Amino acid sequence: MRFVSSGFETGASDALRVVLMGVAGSGKSSVGLALGPVLRAVYLDGDDLHSPANIAKMSAGIPLTDADRAPWLAQVGDVLAAPGRRIVGCSALKRSYRDIIRAHAGAPVTFVYLSGSREVIAARMAQRQGHFMPETLLDSQFAALEPPGPDEDALAVDITCPLPDLVSEIAARLA
Repeated sequence: MRFVSSGFETGASDALRVVLMGVAGSGKSSVGLALGPVLRAVYLDGDDLHSPANIAKMSAGIPLTDADRAPWLAQVGDVLAAPGRRIVGCSALKRSYRDIIRAHAGAPVTFVYLSGSREVIAARMAQRQGHFMPETLLDSQFAALEPPGPDEDALAVDITCPLPDLVSEIAARLA
């Protein structure tokens, strides 16, 4: 499991629970790695929490089912339940998935929806190398996507901004 810490340890009284959500290729890992030090938080890439069976399925171009995702989503919530400041990159495509994460976190979680067009994200996916998620699954990701509703603790950001600007915007909106 890859935890990327800023070297700053906190207690439960300084809790921060953020999920960077969006379809594959929306920039969850890049944003999380840049945002962690700014927020003095530990960043964890949710891809590292997938089971080998889930990774094999996605690598073969087979979309995950809700049953495939359930243990993974619970684990994301469990990671967020730990004391301190935590950011997890997790697609969290459906409201029901976000509800599982919230239930396991046991405390408020803020979802940051990394929003972008299919064209922008497909171009990004075509450029990346060595990731198990093929571009062929992008349509299934967009088909499953339920952007957070106004009653959810969430904010949406446009991923076409340069990364430093995006990170600054997120940090300011979370402050």
